[in-house]
Amino acid sequence: MPDRARHRSKRPGTAARRRAGGRKKTTPPRTPSERAAAIRASVARGYVADLGPLLVALSDPVPGIRETAAVALGILKDPRGRSTLVTALTDPDPAVRGAAVDALGAIGHAESREALEHALSDPEAAVRTRAGYALALLEDARSLPVLSAHGNDPAPEVRRAVATALGRLGTDEARACLRPLLEDPHDRVRREALLALGRSDDPVDLPILRAHLADPSRRVRVAAAVVLGRRRDPTSVGPLLALLDRPETWEKPAVLIALGRIGAREALPELLRAAEHPAHWVRVCAIHALGEMGAPEGAPVAADHLTDPAWSVRGAAAVALGAVGGPTHLSALLGLLRDEHPWPRRGAIYALGRLGLAEAAPRIREELLDPAAEVRLAAVWALGVLADDGAREALVRLLYETRPIDVPNHLRVAQGENPLRSDAESRVFDAVVQALGRLAHGLPDPLIHRALVDARERLTEEELDRAARLPLPELALDRAPPTVRLLFESAIPSSGEDDEP
Repeated sequence: MPDRARHRSKRPGTAARRRAGGRKKTTPPRTPSERAAAIRASVARGYVADLGPLLVALSDPVPGIRETAAVALGILKDPRGRSTLVTALTDPDPAVRGAAVDALGAIGHAESREALEHALSDPEAAVRTRAGYALALLEDARSLPVLSAHGNDPAPEVRRAVATALGRLGTDEARACLRPLLEDPHDRVRREALLALGRSDDPVDLPILRAHLADPSRRVRVAAAVVLGRRRDPTSVGPLLALLDRPETWEKPAVLIALGRIGAREALPELLRAAEHPAHWVRVCAIHALGEMGAPEGAPVAADHLTDPAWSVRGAAAVALGAVGGPTHLSALLGLLRDEHPWPRRGAIYALGRLGLAEAAPRIREELLDPAAEVRLAAVWALGVLADDGAREALVRLLYETRPIDVPNHLRVAQGENPLRSDAESRVFDAVVQALGRLAHGLPDPLIHRALVDARERLTEEELDRAARLPLPELALDRAPPTVRLLFESAIPSSGEDDEP
């Protein structure tokens, strides 16, 4: 036994291990920035089964951790965090209170209304501002008295948020509270009040809106032009044309778009002249207006600008040709599909679809593989509109490969020095559902039927009840988009076999 003990004691490192045997290795505590990064990573997938750690983090001694936890709960939009977020509205740090306000607005629970109304009296203007925007998201008419009372808040940014919230309520009483804000000394408040008032179709406000085309602030004049164009007010054509005579270009785009929407023929000479303006953003809006007006005189102008040096102008010209062009423009539009920038390619596809040029369908199918989501989205739409049977299998395959994506921020598609920002990726799934419904011609098609039923079963009830995100030609100012559920109901023929395994 002693010999064995001596033998063991001679092993290298044995004494050192014995001396260290009573000490345990400890992991150094994480820094606040590391803990905040861990919180952000925990919500990256959009759902957290156990909210406990996030709720506990709202009581962390480090304000930055509490703020990060509140932001994370807002990203999740999980109503389970509502009551704890309400408690965070009394946090001593204004950044935490502001993040909690944002989160409650994002969650959108009606029971948060009173707490958010109370936050409109927060000592910090930044928190009050965020409370106004959060109440705008709730769109609860019961908030009208509180919002009205804060229409004279000393901070202009708060009054601006109040104007936004009042506009979302959409009642006669809310509009009455908005009108005094049109005379606010700060132009940003006046601008927001104009845009909010413009959400209504009440003709009583049209004279007030027209009067602000002469506002001393150009951002208010632009807002008035936007609203009057949206309302398609023919009486405002004269004052809008007068604005085009100003030498500055800042407000011209909004005025041109408004004139196009109104569709007044007396504005046509000015639109044709603006299409040759040296500033490319003015040319874009003039050509867009010619297309929206539907004036045949705009066709040669749009065709000429398919080779404009600015990619945005080439894209606008293609879209305009979809409204005022014809079969004679088939070759030029097909040639534009080779453009180096995705925007003109997208515009050409929309034009080919709107013009019903079915002979372009084989070439459009190739664009389902384009690296730019905007181009793929346009191709899906056009193939559906053209009822191209040759696209059935490709669209079915795309439906199986795609899921609805909630994209709160625009995606960036790099294109050299001119990056394109787009949310097209989030619209592809809904567009494929719509396109396959059009391909089925309202008749049972086993391949399409099975694919649509499978896709519908992958969605939650919440996903089915959201507003559909559709391509540009399906959007309209005067009507709300259908729900995803309605898209499926329209696409799947009633055969009584939808639920078969």
